[in-house]
Amino acid sequence: MAQQNVKPNGYRPRIVDKQIERYMRIFGAVEIAGTKWCGKTWAARAHANSITYVDRDNNLPMAQADPSLMLFGDRPHVIDEWAIAPAIWDEIRHKVDDEPGSKGQWLLTGSSTPQKDTRPQHTGAGRIGRIRMNPMSLCESGDSTGAVSLAGLFEGRFEPSKADNDTLKLFDITCRGGWPEAQNMPTEDAQILIREYIRLTLTEGVPKQGYDPEIARRLLNSLARNVSQSVTFETLRKDMYGTEEHLDDFISASKVSKYVAMFTDMFVIDDIPGWVPPHRSPKRMLTKPRRYFADPSIAAALLGINPHALLNDWQTFGLLFENLCMRDLLVYARALPDIGMEPVRYYHDDSGLECDAIIELADGRWAGIEIKSSQDKVEQAAENLNRMKAKLLKNPQARAKAPEFLAVLIGVGEFAYRREDGIYVIPIRTLGA
Repeated sequence: MAQQNVKPNGYRPRIVDKQIERYMRIFGAVEIAGTKWCGKTWAARAHANSITYVDRDNNLPMAQADPSLMLFGDRPHVIDEWAIAPAIWDEIRHKVDDEPGSKGQWLLTGSSTPQKDTRPQHTGAGRIGRIRMNPMSLCESGDSTGAVSLAGLFEGRFEPSKADNDTLKLFDITCRGGWPEAQNMPTEDAQILIREYIRLTLTEGVPKQGYDPEIARRLLNSLARNVSQSVTFETLRKDMYGTEEHLDDFISASKVSKYVAMFTDMFVIDDIPGWVPPHRSPKRMLTKPRRYFADPSIAAALLGINPHALLNDWQTFGLLFENLCMRDLLVYARALPDIGMEPVRYYHDDSGLECDAIIELADGRWAGIEIKSSQDKVEQAAENLNRMKAKLLKNPQARAKAPEFLAVLIGVGEFAYRREDGIYVIPIRTLGA
């Protein structure tokens, strides 16, 4: 049942490794959750001595009959795809309670949360630490130098640097995505892999969650058309069945919300909430989330876009590039030792003033980042950032701190540098944790 000596050969270190090590020092067990095929199992194996695959051989019926059997193995022990037998969670929780001095004993991995009616009765708070894992960032895949550190910017450290400025390669990177299996493939082969991911999500993952694959397919296509936008469920509903006269006969906005939640639970999409200072502002709860795919290659595949098509569709590239940047910012921000509850937010106020990404630390320090596809849009982005800063600091009721830094993250651009107004211009292929 359990396999021993499971350290993976050829494992490419991931940024999340340090977080896994830290959580293993704090909690009796650690859950590593994230998108299917993003590398969770290999990352867990890199920190473990044995593994049990719940979805292999005859393990699932045994797990359902006696979940304690899945815990056997040299520790730290990985239980892969635990969520298909949710009782394992409570078994782990009880084991951790029985051994309060033991830390980092079990690692749980999974690509979805259990269905609502089968979820564990206890959250595992204080016993099981939870880590979110994404597909590979550009720094992890070797497509970014990492010369500009996000953590360093918060500490006031920055050195100008130079980036690869090959536009066609950037298109390739966007469509290939951060899937570990795709890193050594030609982009056209990687896109076949991504289409298979989408097919399996719709034909296997969605039905397992108790939902209709056809409705899910329409929603995924709509989300791709509205990627990086803060659209309402009503807008998505109209986009899914726009040619039909009586939409209520097909789907309601509340039903769309349930399907969106399903894709969030399956880690197919990431909801980025809005940010409004100060901490206790009720407006934080009123802003609609923006939705991004876990990887920009998913949106590219759904839209039928390849690198050559992007040459003639710069607007679509801008949206996909924003998705790529958001994926990387989520990876780098989660690696910050004192990151807040939400690693990345966005800013949008009642005057229409926006900022694509706000990264806020637990102590209230924050940074604002605008995302632009090319260097020629930096001036516009910098003007926007300066207006936001001036507005927040001018309003005494906002009680906002001055930002630790402001930056423009760009795609096509060669140099990382600091402008005279203090704003950093950072090609995505220089950014790292």
